[in-house]
Amino acid sequence: MIVYRYIAEALFYAFMILTFMGAFMAVRSQMLMHAVVGLAVSLLGIAGLYFHLGSTFLAVMQVLIYVGAVCIMIAMGVMLGNTPRQIAEKNLKGRNVLLAIGSCSAVFISLFVVLAQTGFAPAAERIGDMSISFVGENLLLQYCLAFELISVILLTAIIGSIILGRGGRDGAVK
Repeated sequence: MIVYRYIAEALFYAFMILTFMGAFMAVRSQMLMHAVVGLAVSLLGIAGLYFHLGSTFLAVMQVLIYVGAVCIMIAMGVMLGNTPRQIAEKNLKGRNVLLAIGSCSAVFISLFVVLAQTGFAPAAERIGDMSISFVGENLLLQYCLAFELISVILLTAIIGSIILGRGGRDGAVK
């Protein structure tokens, strides 16, 4: 029994490290393809955390919607992204660094305070059966808002990619 607890803690920390390393790679990369791969790794780590916490439905939706949508983002990024020469020409060298550090620190402190005050229940108490009726009932009743928000975010991304695609690399709408 104690061995399972250590394995569960090790899995939690592994998913957490995977999430943070992927996010760091996505934020620090200057090449679009590297940033997209970092985002996909980070989203897979979050899906692992959902699975570890006992929410298999959210874990599957995370992989299907977000990690699957990353493939679309890769294709759009290759078509619309900047070339390495354009990146070198737009080097920002320290512009708004203090504002960025301040806002990131404020968000980090806010998230830390919220997480420190949250009481998490064990995952074993929240697992339900994964039948079609259970998933459908929860999707229509309990997770309706989350499902609709995901739909709105994906619709916004599709509309934005269409707008960017019409303008091409130069930005002029045809």
